[in-house]
Amino acid sequence: MTTARPSLDPELQELLADMPLMSQLSPEVLAQIRPLSSMPVEPLLEGRAVDRREVTVAAPDGTPIPLSVFSPANSDRTAAPCVYWMHGGGMVMGDRFSQIDIPLEWLDEFGAVVVSVDYRLAPESTGTIPVHDCYQGLLWITDHASELGIDPARIIVAGASAGGGLAAGVTLLARDLGTPAIAAQVLIGPMLDHRNTTTSSLQYSNGPGVWTREMNGFGWRCLLGDLPDEEVPAYVSPALADDLAGLPTTYIDTGSAEVFRDEDTDYATRIWAAGGQAELHVWAGGFHGFDALYPQAPISATARRTRTAWLARLLRTNPAA
Repeated sequence: MTTARPSLDPELQELLADMPLMSQLSPEVLAQIRPLSSMPVEPLLEGRAVDRREVTVAAPDGTPIPLSVFSPANSDRTAAPCVYWMHGGGMVMGDRFSQIDIPLEWLDEFGAVVVSVDYRLAPESTGTIPVHDCYQGLLWITDHASELGIDPARIIVAGASAGGGLAAGVTLLARDLGTPAIAAQVLIGPMLDHRNTTTSSLQYSNGPGVWTREMNGFGWRCLLGDLPDEEVPAYVSPALADDLAGLPTTYIDTGSAEVFRDEDTDYATRIWAAGGQAELHVWAGGFHGFDALYPQAPISATARRTRTAWLARLLRTNPAA
């Protein structure tokens, strides 16, 4: 029996029809597609007044973690907002330039400094390594706030897909460790729950779309191996967090036609239940990553514009954010 599920947005469905899709991942397939999982950043910087700087920060085990810093050129601002970006790729692919066009729009719009992190990928690096890599990058940003020309009270943690899950994990870490301050978190189709058993996960087994339940399971197995559920840290699988109180204001968006729909809406609901503030958008007919893959589609343009408008309200109504 075919599981009933929300249909794709008609324009997105037409665009997907011309794209070869797969529903499974394997180590062999991963080796083939990893080199294709990120586009070069240089074309995105053409025509933009942007200064780029490459740095590394040491992980707790001494491994160098690359960071890319993009700042508005010819700016003498000393209290700019900062967007700290974590890329997507199912925990197994991508790099710090993946989906970087999203936060670069906020550099254009708000004069934000954008910092993107190249966290280590599974299966080579497992467990808490990726989220701790991202946390080390956050500590570097706050330690160098004056040098970067940013206000340390205006750091926004953001990410898409796996990067959204890592952003949520970093925010939980910062809350529990008491530092550093995070003004807001933006979670775009975040990968939050390793259990992979929600209704939406089951609905999108074997597709349609670009990220299926089977691919999701592969990504989590690469990261966690056979670790029992009770031993999985909430910083890695944020849906496991018992308490979502004390988190910064949160933006979450997802598609109605994707694997992560239910874990994402549940996360927003639990933030509200804990007394926090979250804005949730479920885009009808959106598949996973639709706005990154097809940014010019009408539904994608609306999703991106809505996200930017939320950030504008945040920065306007709360100058300390």
